Amino acid sequence: MADRGGVGEAAAVGASPASVPGLNPTLGWRKRLRAGLAGTGASLWFVAGLGLLYALRIPLRLCENLAAGTSSLISGLIFIFEWWYFHKHGTSFIEQVSVSHLQPLMGGTESSISEPGSPSRNRENETSRQNLSVMQKAWRERNPPARIKAAYQALELNNDCATAYVLLAEEEATTIVDAERLFKQALKAGETIYRQSQQCQHQSPQHEAQLRRDTNVLVYIKRRLAMCARKLGRIREAVKIMRDLMKEFPPLTMLNIHENLLESLLELQAYADVQAVLAKYDDISLPKSAAICYTAALLKTRTVSEKFSPETASRRGLSTAEINAVEAIHRAVEFNPHVPKYLLEMKSLILPPEHILKRGDSEAIAYAFFHLQHWKRIEGALNLLECTWEGTFRMIPYPLEKGHLFYPYPSCTETADRELLPTFHHVSVYPKKELPLFIHFTAGFCSSTAMIAILTHQFPEIMGIFAKAVLGLWCPQPWASSGFEENTQDLKSEDLGLSSG
Repeated sequence: MADRGGVGEAAAVGASPASVPGLNPTLGWRKRLRAGLAGTGASLWFVAGLGLLYALRIPLRLCENLAAGTSSLISGLIFIFEWWYFHKHGTSFIEQVSVSHLQPLMGGTESSISEPGSPSRNRENETSRQNLSVMQKAWRERNPPARIKAAYQALELNNDCATAYVLLAEEEATTIVDAERLFKQALKAGETIYRQSQQCQHQSPQHEAQLRRDTNVLVYIKRRLAMCARKLGRIREAVKIMRDLMKEFPPLTMLNIHENLLESLLELQAYADVQAVLAKYDDISLPKSAAICYTAALLKTRTVSEKFSPETASRRGLSTAEINAVEAIHRAVEFNPHVPKYLLEMKSLILPPEHILKRGDSEAIAYAFFHLQHWKRIEGALNLLECTWEGTFRMIPYPLEKGHLFYPYPSCTETADRELLPTFHHVSVYPKKELPLFIHFTAGFCSSTAMIAILTHQFPEIMGIFAKAVLGLWCPQPWASSGFEENTQDLKSEDLGLSSG
């Protein structure tokens, strides 16, 4: 009997609850469900964490930080690979690729373009090739004294090296007068080389590439001479040089000569000529800039700003001319929203950087640095700008996702501006529409409720104990208060007994 009982107990232990008669089958289902849910605890925590991150993505600026971290990671990998390649081969990988593969596509050429049977021509081309090699080394050199030394070496090989004079004017000259003198020498050499290139332009693709390069050098020199004349007060001379450049080389709009012309004409207060230039270059098919958009707004503001008053406008409404001026300001602010803060002197100006980014803070600094005086010259222009520029953000609630007149504002400008501008400057960013406090509260409340529900479903016993403890802190139990009263009554009776004795 004992053996049979022992065998029966062992069989009962090894059998499943569903196969043993007399056991509740639902009890086994609940145990299996609880065991399955216990294994998914980590997954539930992971899902809850993702939901919390999604709810807090806007306050924590996760998208911007992730984009900045990705670009920094890629830059770091490129730097490590460049260091390894230089350490192994003794040369820069990026420089080698640019010289070997990209330079022929961009118009640069180091190949000999000599004519057979012409010794003098061959000697000229050999000198030109050596000179080009020296100047390429000078432009790539990062140490300014080494760059200047290489430019003088190029002039020793060829006294008519235009790019050598350009480098000396940019980096060695200490005054505008000295820079203009060097640029004039560069112009004389550049015109000679340009005429020679014109005579040989159809002989080979290499000659055509050389003509393009010499054309770019000549246009750059003339533009710099125009800017020197502008800085020295010879504004009409600067305007003439720019107009001649735009007539002689109309396709070269990427050098933004028309923007320099607009600023010079504004200095002369030749507003009719400014409007004529805008009519030509403020076209839907041409790229825009802060100089074009804000100059167009300034001209329309000029017609109404003197008599504009916010109180009068709110009482009688805006006239047609005032509506056109306000729309022009909104258009300019949509293109570059950082400019008004500098024009209204809400942010301090700094020297503009060497390179600027369209629609970025760097472009806003450059525009305000050269055009603030033109806005101050027109009475009431800054007042009208101050009253109307912030309305652009109400007109375009989500400018990073869609635009009104332009493409959505690119979110990558902040990273690029931080590289272009000095570290002490506080980079201006596009004002984003902040969500109301109720939205943040609702998101937090829903997330916390979902988290409590998941935890209660996963750990009911622990959450029950926790709930009782919380309720005990907030709402004391009735028996606790009655016990306290009984103890108080005992103490009072003892005190009365002592006092009576």
